[in-house]
Amino acid sequence: MDQQSLKVRAGNILLVLTDVDGVLTDNGVYYGKDGEIGKRFSIRDGMGVERLKKLCAIETGIITGETSASVVKRAEKLNITELHLGIKDKKAVLMEILKRKNLDAAQVAFIGDDVNDLPIIQEVGFSACPNDAMQQVSGVVHYICENKGGQGAFRELAEFIIQSQP
Repeated sequence: MDQQSLKVRAGNILLVLTDVDGVLTDNGVYYGKDGEIGKRFSIRDGMGVERLKKLCAIETGIITGETSASVVKRAEKLNITELHLGIKDKKAVLMEILKRKNLDAAQVAFIGDDVNDLPIIQEVGFSACPNDAMQQVSGVVHYICENKGGQGAFRELAEFIIQSQP
């Protein structure tokens, strides 16, 4: 898809949804003797969430297969209220969000990195992945970020959407 077509798609976006592990994090988890103790999030990605909201009134939501206190805390810090944890059927959650917010799939962007993200990637108007996403994902998304997951991929997507707004 050419750059102009990508900008048109990105210019229609009113909601950005993201996976967590491998997108907002580097796909690593820190474990202690009592289980998960934390994940590493990029501060730049957090600024992307803030800039989308401040400059374009575009909300960010999280849909992840994991259930993690670290994700809840990060979402709270970024004022993300559209938070869906432990989700096995991400497409079903997308459909519920579309109905509740009265949005069309063409108005939603999603960034994911692995095969469990494919059903939602195939539904949204603008799909993206980090540079280190699985090939099954990078082979079908509209936009492949230059940055890796947890290292600014979300921020890169956010800036592209911001710059593409009419």
